[in-house]
Parts: sequence; structure tokens; C-alpha cells
Amino acid sequence: MTKANWNYPTAVRFGAGRIAELPDALKVAGIKKPLLVTDAGLAALPVTQKVLADLKAGGIEVGLFSDVKPNPISANVEAGIKVLREGGYDGVIAFGGGSGLDTAKVIAFMAGQTRPMWDFEDIGDWWTRADPKGIFPIVAVPTTAGTGSEVGRAGVITDETTHTKKVIFHPLMMPKVVIADPELTVGMPKFITVGTGMDALAHCLEAYCAPGYHPLADGIAVEGIRLVFENLPKVAANPNDIEARGHMMSAAAMGATAFQKGLGAIHALSHPVGALYDTHHGMTNAVFMPYVLQANKSAIEGKIARLAAYIGLAPSFDAFLHAVIGLRLRLEVPHTLRDFGVDGAQRDKIGDMAIVDPTAGGNPVELTKERALAIFDRALEGKV
Repeated sequence: MTKANWNYPTAVRFGAGRIAELPDALKVAGIKKPLLVTDAGLAALPVTQKVLADLKAGGIEVGLFSDVKPNPISANVEAGIKVLREGGYDGVIAFGGGSGLDTAKVIAFMAGQTRPMWDFEDIGDWWTRADPKGIFPIVAVPTTAGTGSEVGRAGVITDETTHTKKVIFHPLMMPKVVIADPELTVGMPKFITVGTGMDALAHCLEAYCAPGYHPLADGIAVEGIRLVFENLPKVAANPNDIEARGHMMSAAAMGATAFQKGLGAIHALSHPVGALYDTHHGMTNAVFMPYVLQANKSAIEGKIARLAAYIGLAPSFDAFLHAVIGLRLRLEVPHTLRDFGVDGAQRDKIGDMAIVDPTAGGNPVELTKERALAIFDRALEGKV
């Protein structure tokens, strides 16, 4: 498996076995006493315990915070800030999948702030309210290949009082160093492997379809889509395929790099469903994907035809749509929301939440409540 060092969009050390470089990465980031933040499920696993043991054996005083839900809430962030401050830690190791990475980044961001977290929601220039000196350095170590949060400048946190997912953003939330070691993803259950992989696909696809001129993001997105189509089935079939896992880890980072251009209705609908039903984010994206594609056809047909040709399909919208449905079928993604345990009881609320979600503005067709509910209804019944 190839090893490489990238400086895009931050310093990335990519390749199998590179977790051994974590002490040096901490040194580069200026962190002497790190707090490792991860989710509760990952904290007890051997991969995490080995990292902690190796750091301690190397003379690094490291702490652990793992009170993080799969869909992290503000209380998780507040508890982590308390541990960080009381323990005298000077930086954060963001370790895990999207939930652990996002929570860790927001904890590091909020460490030295005096204003409430929601004052820094990704609205207009609210990020300028933050004190840059109060943002602690971050080293990110992804253990899934999905969100790409390791190369992002934001974290998604649920406001538990309103059951609304909100994006906290600041340019300095970008990790100083990323260690992208595909060996760390080997132990993931198939459901998580597939769900996170489809999340990477959703990021790339929605970034590519978002309106506006950003050829850099478009170029990254189309190659990320190719990598997912070629490698996610390989990883699902053989969890020990390190080369394929490496390509998926790259695709995840590419998706998060590309989606600074925008996202769209897949995420705008997935966020409220995840907040209300506590579903896995990536798998929720996967369920919505073909229904949103079809709803946006009039605005993206030409772009999708070019994309289809690039990944080796007939150059048409329908060829790509059928390929997405085929990929979902092959990976055992639920075809409908009902299959996924989501009913229509909160349909109207989901429509209201979707159209004000920060990602809604990136949809290539204006996401009105009527359109959002039409997509939701089709996803509920399986009518592509």
C-alpha cells in the first residue's frame, strides 16, 4: 500500500502503519498533554487502548474522554470541555468516526471561548465572534472512511432541546495534522463500513451537483465517487483489503474537501431524520440518495451524464441512477425509510426542518417544503 504525505487541505500522513507517528504528530502540533476524544463504543476496543498505551509508554501524559453519542449532543461537548479544562490538557486527539471527530474538534474549539457554543453556528460570519487564542490544537486520527471530518473546519452537534443538528464552524477548527491509517478501519462492522462509505459518496456527489463555479471541488468529487464505486464493494466483501480501505479513506477526505462547495437535499433530509430517529447518518444519506437524484434531475442531468462516463458507465443520468441503486442493493442498504425504521409520524416536522437546514441552500433545485416532503414520501414508499 502506498504511503504519502499531503498538505491539502492540511498536513496528512497517509498509509498503513502510520499511527506509529502519532507522538511526532503531537509534537508538530505543539501538543504536550493531549486529551484523546472518541465515542463510547470505540473507547474500549483494542485499537484505542493500544494507542493510549503506546503514548503512555512513550512518556506522553494522555487522557481519555468518551462520553460521546453516535449523534453527538451539546451535553457531550460541555462534558468534554470540563474534562479538558480540569485536566490541564493543551490539545486534543480527535479519534474515531464522524461523531468522535466532530465532538473532539468542537471541544478543542470551545476550550478557551466565553460565549455559548450556539453563538458560533455556521451562519453568516458568526465564526468571527470566536477568540482564536482560545482554540486548542487538534491532531485527527480517523478510524472510519466516511465523514472526512479529519480534514474539515466544522463539527455537527445536535441541540437536544430542539432535536436539531447544527454546524459549528471556524477555520482554525481544521486539525493541524491528520494520520490516515487504513489499518485502523479494519475492525469496523459491515453496517458501519457501508454506512460511512456511502456517506463519503453522498459528500462527493452532492458537492459535484451543487450549483456555483468551483472546478477544484468538482474535480476532487468525481474522483472520490470513482474510488467509492470501485472500492466500497471490495471492502464490504473483504474487510481485510487494506488497499481498498486506503482508497476509501482517501475518498472520505476528498468528500469533505469538496463539500465546501455545498451539499444538498440528501443531507438536508438526513439531518432531521437522524436527529429525530437517531439513525446512522451515512446510512440515512444512502437511503435518500436515489430519491434526491431523481428529484434534481432537471438541473443536473448533463453533469451526471459526464460523471457516468468518467466512472465507466453509459453517459446518461439514468445509467448513473441505476448504478447507485445497484450499489445500494449490493451493499444491503435499505431501499426505503420504512425498511430503515423510519415512519411518517413526524413527516411535517421533517419538512420544516429540512428547508432551514444549512445544507438545503446547496441543492441544485430550490428545496421548498413541498419538494422536501415529496422526496420524503417517495423514500418512505420506495418510489424512485
